[in-house]
Amino acid sequence: MFAGFDWDVIWRSLPYLFREGMTFTLTLTALAMTLGVVFGTALAMMRLSAFKVLAAVAGAYVNLMRSVPLVLVIFWFYFLVPWIGGWLIGARQPIQVGAFMSSVVTFTLFEAAYYCEIMRAGIQSIPRGQVWAGYALGLNYRQTMAAIVLPQAFRNMLPVLLTQTIILFQDTSLVYVLSITDFLGAASKVAQRDGRLVEMYLFVAVVYFIISYLLSHQVRRLQTRLAVPGPA
Repeated sequence: MFAGFDWDVIWRSLPYLFREGMTFTLTLTALAMTLGVVFGTALAMMRLSAFKVLAAVAGAYVNLMRSVPLVLVIFWFYFLVPWIGGWLIGARQPIQVGAFMSSVVTFTLFEAAYYCEIMRAGIQSIPRGQVWAGYALGLNYRQTMAAIVLPQAFRNMLPVLLTQTIILFQDTSLVYVLSITDFLGAASKVAQRDGRLVEMYLFVAVVYFIISYLLSHQVRRLQTRLAVPGPA
């Protein structure tokens, strides 16, 4: 089966694949996760707001993003937003949006919809009595959420947040449509240059599997540690 398999092309390409490709993939994952959690938490607060307009706007945004394929969102932002931005500022030409910035913003906006639902479930899992306890201590709504509710919600939802981040790590491979040199894109360039598609794509699959499996295993261990023991 592996008689014609060229192992040497993998070894020769390792520095390029990890220095250029994996560095970009991990950077995009970290930025999109951080910004997505922040924006997603804000969306969750809006969805739980007593103001129906805020709740409706956040709900519409989340439903839209969760109903559209990610690759389509990538195309939308990269090709349409420059024209929309130029039109808004009255420019004759579309504004310049680089591929890296486009991918960061796209993944942030897309993943925020999923992080929003995770955080909303986490906030709703906190007993309402703790909110009233915060009010009884003289805290206002913002202080109660920041000091009491959100820390517990993050703790409860941390395994799910990390699981979604693993999915985000896998989804970053879609930036190949923008010709960005992520890990998959770097492997694709080597494969086309040397004519070794099987070797490179199989290697990429193995690397993604190993990283995702190890991270999932750590998430399961964390979930066990954070689990609240039931009544005896």
